[in-house]
Amino acid sequence: MTLLIALTLFVLAVFLGLELITKVPAMLHTPLMSGSNAVSGITLIGALVSAGSDHTMLTTTLGFVAVTLATINVVGGFLVTNRMLTMFAGRKKRRP
Repeated sequence: MTLLIALTLFVLAVFLGLELITKVPAMLHTPLMSGSNAVSGITLIGALVSAGSDHTMLTTTLGFVAVTLATINVVGGFLVTNRMLTMFAGRKKRRP
């Protein structure tokens, strides 16, 4: 029964996430990306705690995977945000 509840919650979260992302205008994407980077930073801290707890080999392995994925998400988010901000910069700022 717990697996069914978890699966239902996951499907609802995916559906809600897709609905929210598709409804966001392009001008609001950069501020929302910055906000999601902050959430991913919190996720990274939780993953570090999980990886360092050393309860079992499974929790350490899952924590390491979570640290890796959260780091990729944070770095990629900042790169995308930086690229979008340079697109909105004036022409004088782009020339070296």
